[in-house]
Amino acid sequence: MLGVFQQHQSRATLERLAEALVPPTPASPVIIKEVAMLVKARKAVLESGDWLTAAELTELAQLSTANPSAQPNKWKKAGRIFAIHHNGVDYFPTYGLNKDEGFRPLKSLAHVIEVFDDHKDGWGMAFWFLSANSFLGGKRPQDMLAMQPEQVLAAARDEVQG
Repeated sequence: MLGVFQQHQSRATLERLAEALVPPTPASPVIIKEVAMLVKARKAVLESGDWLTAAELTELAQLSTANPSAQPNKWKKAGRIFAIHHNGVDYFPTYGLNKDEGFRPLKSLAHVIEVFDDHKDGWGMAFWFLSANSFLGGKRPQDMLAMQPEQVLAAARDEVQG
């Protein structure tokens, strides 16, 4: 008899959890399509291999490891680099670093971030840098940032102006 009661109680608990996790009304097909596109875009960003944790960036840039997130977060707060936040971790773009200057943020990245201020968050910038850009002749902004920063900046301005 106790086993039947426990099964009933477990089933009731499962039902309450399911109700809490399922939206109160069915999602519209438009929202479902948008979520699918967002998931696909985020996966592409994460799978690109262009991202470092603060600890990895600190090691690469040979910064103090006492608090590995301190300097990357200072750069982010100062608008010198941006990050995407995923599963509680900030990831910083490798294409935004100057290898010739000890893996410090490219100066040109700060200008692009400034253009996108109030227009794109970290994920929005990540999508933009990863995507082929018609203003740049079909090239990706991340591939041109270090060598042709003025063109990338112009493309960013064009993006904001619509």
